[in-house]
Amino acid sequence: MRIGKARLNGGEVRLVVVEEASARVLDWTANIKSLTDLLHAKSPVETARTLLKTSTVTVPVAQVTLLAPLDQQEVWAAGVTYKRSQVARMEESETGASHYDRVYTAPRPELFFKATPHRVAGPGQPVRIRVDTKWSVPEPEFTLIVSPDLRLVGYTIGYYMSARDIVGENPLYLPQAKLYNDCCALGPCILLADAPLDRPATKITLTITRSGKEVFRGQSDLDQMKRGFEELISWLGKDNSFPNGAILLTGTGVVPPNEFTLAAGDIIAIDIVGIGTLTNPVVQG
Repeated sequence: MRIGKARLNGGEVRLVVVEEASARVLDWTANIKSLTDLLHAKSPVETARTLLKTSTVTVPVAQVTLLAPLDQQEVWAAGVTYKRSQVARMEESETGASHYDRVYTAPRPELFFKATPHRVAGPGQPVRIRVDTKWSVPEPEFTLIVSPDLRLVGYTIGYYMSARDIVGENPLYLPQAKLYNDCCALGPCILLADAPLDRPATKITLTITRSGKEVFRGQSDLDQMKRGFEELISWLGKDNSFPNGAILLTGTGVVPPNEFTLAAGDIIAIDIVGIGTLTNPVVQG
């Protein structure tokens, strides 16, 4: 079941069950009045099914505006969880190459704070290239929705903008290279975790178009990911608490070639089998 956070034609924000071309609007109850309430329920899947039984309003998906699927959750990211990412990090940073090489094989993963909600773009909203970078790429990632008690409750599409020249100059510049206004995008909806995933069949496809022409396409799948979901969540929760829950990007296996950089006006589209497609225009300045 795919859950979206949507603004209806009248401006009201509601939860919807996203089907092929329609969206079923879920009714609020005394206990479920937000996306967070649903995600943090004892069983989000059963709660959504119960709400669906009494929902009578269905509208075309084209008549709603899907928003980023978060409320006040913190957004975190895991790095160097794919071999392709390890190679890319070593290529961009001569001084930090050995660190990226070691973290790929180390028991402890790389985890870093990625964004606050106001820095996150939803479907169709712009993502931003920093004004002080000349080498910027998107990093498409399978993304986990985590409850306050560290349960994996759903999946979405996520990616963040990465200024490769800035982090390549010095790994200590990583927060500046990756954390700024409009640096992250999530959506278009959340696939509730109600069944095991077929990791090899879960394809992640990144397409970038410029002036209507495709300038990059790449694909990976979850079977190429070195670490498990529960492993990453466990490390995220060590000596840390998330009263509003957390969103965890799990690393990228798709990295454009070193000669490629994003430009203002580009369109980024990321498709993940079973979730949908997240599309955003690129701006700078």
